[in-house]
Amino acid sequence: MFLPKYPDNPTPPPAHTHTPADLVPVRRAAPQISISTGAVAAVLAGGVVLTALLAAVAVTAISVAIAAVVLRSMLRDQHRR
Repeated sequence: MFLPKYPDNPTPPPAHTHTPADLVPVRRAAPQISISTGAVAAVLAGGVVLTALLAAVAVTAISVAIAAVVLRSMLRDQHRR
C-alpha cells in the first residue's frame, strides 16, 4: 500500500551534459589604451610636487620637535634656579 514506485529505468539521466571545449580559444581584442606625453608629464609633475610637500612637512615636524626639546630644557633650567 505505502510502497514507493520506482521508475522503469534504473539509472537516472546525468545532471549535466558534457560539451567538448573548443580546441582554439577565442581571443578577445583588448581595447587600445594610448597615453599621451602630456598625461605622463602631468603625473610626474604631480608626484614631484607631492613628494616635495611631504618632505617639507617632515622637515617642519622635526624642527618643531627639536625646538620643543630645546625650550623644555631651557625652561627646566630656569625653574631650578
